[in-house]
Amino acid sequence: MVFPGGTPIAGAVSRLADIGSRLADLPGTGVLTVLASLAVGVVLANFLVRLIGRPVARRVSRQSVAQTIVRGVRVGTIAASVLVGLGAVGFRFADLLLGTAVFSAVIGIVLAPLVGNFINGVFILADQPFEIGDMIELEDGTTGFVEDITIRYTKIFTLDNTFLVVPNGTMRERDVTNFSAEDERTRRSIDVLVTYESDIPEARRLIERAARDSEAVVDGGPDIRIGVARYMAGPDCRLHEFADDGVLLRLRYWVKKPYKLAKVQSDVNTEIRDRLADADVEMAYPHRHLVFDDTSGVARVDAATETPGADGAHGAADPTPGDGAGATETAEGGPSDADNPAGSIDGSDGRR
Repeated sequence: MVFPGGTPIAGAVSRLADIGSRLADLPGTGVLTVLASLAVGVVLANFLVRLIGRPVARRVSRQSVAQTIVRGVRVGTIAASVLVGLGAVGFRFADLLLGTAVFSAVIGIVLAPLVGNFINGVFILADQPFEIGDMIELEDGTTGFVEDITIRYTKIFTLDNTFLVVPNGTMRERDVTNFSAEDERTRRSIDVLVTYESDIPEARRLIERAARDSEAVVDGGPDIRIGVARYMAGPDCRLHEFADDGVLLRLRYWVKKPYKLAKVQSDVNTEIRDRLADADVEMAYPHRHLVFDDTSGVARVDAATETPGADGAHGAADPTPGDGAGATETAEGGPSDADNPAGSIDGSDGRR
């Protein structure tokens, strides 16, 4: 069989192969091949993500693990397409591995933090210390919601409306408080110092009532279990300590949701202040009483006396050393000038 014009099929195939070889020899053809393979890989990866995204989310209960699986499929598909493109242009991976072995030490040092974050990310996903959507607090006081957990980092949406990206290597070394784990109810405490003269039972009752009237506070119900112990669900005010300035009362209460702890504490403090102000309860504060008794020394200050001068004018006489000595003895609780008949000038041996 021949094509119109008398061209055999074998000749057509040979001519197409020749055209393909010439195109391969053109500069930049290898780069275009790799880019085309990459584009195909991106399209295929997006298709696979849409195909398996929902089934994976339904089968995997943890959102962070489901997202990690989907990301792995995407990255793996794109990487495989790039490798196929490199192989199509004649790239030999053995040469790359041989060259990399020479610089393995340098590459190991450079990639050590990245590899460490990757390993720590796997541990975070496996240990489940927190999950996407949990409210956590770091050891430096930063509080926010876990927005995303990847293999390399953890993203936190802070209460200051900012994003905090923490490498997983650092995240595993920090002390993290999870407010959303298991039970969202969070216990808080407030210390109130009242005077010793106050009605302590009445103060405790008013403080408990102030916390119970807040809508965000658990006002009662079954005891809350923590480990093997059970704790009262309603507000509980106890006499904590006999302090120097008053009686220290400590209120413990449970907040229903941990999302507005500062506001809840402010509302409870305000209600406590208003209720104690209307009752026979005085809030204590640091103060000191200075007490003088009969054994305390009495200091006498002599005013300067006026003596006539040579011109008949009146002038102030200078105090004598004896006067100073007498004042010193009086300040120390010793005899005054009235008790010294000798009227000593130097105050030592009674001689003028």
